Amino acid sequence: MTFSVLMAKNVQKCFKFIMGPQTIRYFSSKLAEEDLKVTDDCIKRLEAICDQDEFLRLSVESGGCSGYQYKFELDKTIAVDDCILEKQGIKIVVDTTSLNYIKGSTIDYEQQLIRAAFRLIRNPKAQDGCSCGASFSIKID
Repeated sequence: MTFSVLMAKNVQKCFKFIMGPQTIRYFSSKLAEEDLKVTDDCIKRLEAICDQDEFLRLSVESGGCSGYQYKFELDKTIAVDDCILEKQGIKIVVDTTSLNYIKGSTIDYEQQLIRAAFRLIRNPKAQDGCSCGASFSIKID
């Protein structure tokens, strides 16, 4: 075997390791821990409503009053491009695209007389939002 063939095989092995789903998820997970905060109220609520294999999925979609909206749902499936935040035994999962819109934010659970819901607060990427806090527009730097 020639040197160039051996090098090509080693590069392929390294690329498969680096780009494997577990490796991507590991690196993504570390990014989420640094860029997303969770309040104690949110953790308590998730402990109460999630089954053993369930987690809270947060995503950003186009729509809402201001252009983009936050979507919270319970889920059981983790995709390759998901970022995972684990705190006190609970998991919060955000896809990498959505994470770009919410870096530096805090996930909270708010309970009022008229509603109880998860919400995203202190989003440094949001310029304006609707009064209920479910939608926002992006700051353009």
